[in-house]
Amino acid sequence: MAHIVILGAGIGGMNMAYEMREAARAEDRVTVISNLPYFQFTPSNPWVAVNWRKQDDITIPAAPYLNKKNIDFIAVGAARVHPERNQVELTDGQIVDYDYLVIATGPKLAFDEVPGLGPAGHTQSICQVEHATAAAKVWDAFVQEPGPIVVGAVQGASCYGPAYEFAMIMDTDLKKRKIRDRVPMTFVTAEPYVGHLGLGGVGDSKGLLESAMRDRHNKWICNAKVTKVEAGKMFVAEHNDKGEVIKEHELPFAYSMMLPAFKGIDAVFGIEGLTNPRGFITIDAHQRNVKFPNIFSVGVCVAIPPVEATPVPTGTPKTGYMIESMVTATVHNIRALLDGKEPTEKATWNAICLADFGDTGAAFVAIPQIPPRNVNWFKEGKWVHLAKVAFEKYFMRKMKIGSTEPLYEKYVLGMMGIKKLK
Repeated sequence: MAHIVILGAGIGGMNMAYEMREAARAEDRVTVISNLPYFQFTPSNPWVAVNWRKQDDITIPAAPYLNKKNIDFIAVGAARVHPERNQVELTDGQIVDYDYLVIATGPKLAFDEVPGLGPAGHTQSICQVEHATAAAKVWDAFVQEPGPIVVGAVQGASCYGPAYEFAMIMDTDLKKRKIRDRVPMTFVTAEPYVGHLGLGGVGDSKGLLESAMRDRHNKWICNAKVTKVEAGKMFVAEHNDKGEVIKEHELPFAYSMMLPAFKGIDAVFGIEGLTNPRGFITIDAHQRNVKFPNIFSVGVCVAIPPVEATPVPTGTPKTGYMIESMVTATVHNIRALLDGKEPTEKATWNAICLADFGDTGAAFVAIPQIPPRNVNWFKEGKWVHLAKVAFEKYFMRKMKIGSTEPLYEKYVLGMMGIKKLK
C-alpha cells in the first residue's frame, strides 16, 4: 500500500485527487491537505468583487465530496514539508507520512514586497475568494462616492489576465450604474506593453487589448514598477526599454486592485533542492523533483522561467489547461512508479485562456506557450463572456461529482472551434 498526499485543494489539488484516486490501486490511500475547508473556483473571483457572484456560488466544502470518492481530507495548513523524512508537518502539530507527495498549493501572495499593497494595506485583491468578498464591500461603498480607479499588476506578477478582466468588469458594472463618466481609470502594469500577458503577446493581443482599453477610456502605464502605496495614492516609476526610470507618477485613487507577485508558500520556501530562490517547486519534464523523486508538483507553485527578459520583471502564467495537463501527466507517472516503472508522461505546456470583460471577452491559445509557436490565436467577442459563464457551471459540477473529464480540452477548445491540441 502507498500513501499519496496532495498538498492543496484548488483547481490543481482537487483534480489531482480525483484522477489519482481513479488511477491508484485499490489498497492505496489518497489524502488531501489544505489550509481551507473548501474548494474555490478562482477564475470567478473578479465577479465576486463587484457582487455579480457571492462566495457560496463559487465554493464547495471539500471534505464531503472528496470523502465520497474515498479520499481523505485534512483541513489544516502545512507548516513545513520534511522531504528527507517523507513527512508533512501541519500547523496544529500533526505529522502526516507519505510515500508520494504532490505539491499543488498555488502561490503565496507577495503583498509585502510593495509597501502598502494588498488587503492589509490600501489596495484590494481578487486572488482569493475571501479577498474578493472583502473587495465587494469596498466596491459597494465606492459606487456611492465614485472617484479615480487604479488597477493592474505590480512588478514580478505572473498572472495578468485577471487584471484586464477586472478592469473591464468594473467598467461594465459602472456603465450599468450610469456612473462610468465619474470614474477615471488607469491601468498600471509591469508588462512592457498592453497585451504582453507574461507570454510575449499572443496573436494580436497587443492591438486588440489596446483597442478594448481605448474603447473603455482606460489610460495605461506599462513598464511600471509600483514603489509604494499610501491611502488614496499610488507611487509608480515608469521605465523605458533599457530599464531606466523615465517618469515618476503619483496616482490618486478612490479604489484600487493590484495583482501582486507570487512566491512559494512558507512550508516549502528555502528547502534546498526542492525550490528555486522564489520558493517555487523545481521539476523535471515529468513534474518530478530531481533531488526528492517521490515529490511531484502541479499548478502555479511550479517553477517556470519567464518567457523573455523585460525591463520590469514579469512572470509566466500557468493557465487552467496547463494545470489540467500537469495533473494528468503526474497521475500517470505516479501510477507508473507504483507499478515499478519509470515515469514517461509529460504535460502539454500550452496556454489557453477565457477572459471575461463583463459583457464581452477575449480568448487566446498559445501553442506552445514559449514562442515561436505553432498556434498563436487571440479573439474577442460576446461568445467569450457566455462561454466563461457556462464553463463556471460545468467546472463546479465537475468538482461536486468528482469527474475526471478534461474540461479545458473538451469544452474550452470546443468553444474556440479547436478539436484537439497536439
